[in-house]
Amino acid sequence: MAIRRLDHVNVVTANLAEMVAWYEAVLGLRIGYRPDFPFGGAWLYAGDAALVHLVEDSARPRTGSEVDLKLEHFAFSASDLSAFEQKLKAHGTPFKKTEVRDAGIVQFHVSDPDGNHIHIDFDLNE
Repeated sequence: MAIRRLDHVNVVTANLAEMVAWYEAVLGLRIGYRPDFPFGGAWLYAGDAALVHLVEDSARPRTGSEVDLKLEHFAFSASDLSAFEQKLKAHGTPFKKTEVRDAGIVQFHVSDPDGNHIHIDFDLNE
C-alpha cells in the first residue's frame, strides 16, 4: 500500500449555504452527488472528484478563529493563474500571492467564509 494523493477535505460548518456559494463562485467547484447521510452537508466537485465535503453543524461557531482548529491549510493545484487572479479580484476575495521559486509554483492564499486557510498552486512558468 502506498498513499498517492489527497482524496478530499472534510470541513464542518454552521454556514453551509454561504460556504457552498463561496466554493462555487471563487474556486469554481460545483455542488454534486452526496450520499443520503442523516445530517446536512454538500459535496463540491472539480470534474468527477468530490474534493471538498462540507458537513453542517449549526451548533459550531461561525468562524475558524473561534474554534480550536488543528489544520493549518489545505491546497489545490490549478491552471490558468491570470483568470483565477481576476476572479478573486472581481469577487472581492482578499488574497496573498507568493512565489515559491524552489518548488516552481505561485500560490494564492485565501480564506473561505469560515476562515479556513486554502492555497491554490499554479506552475511558476504559467
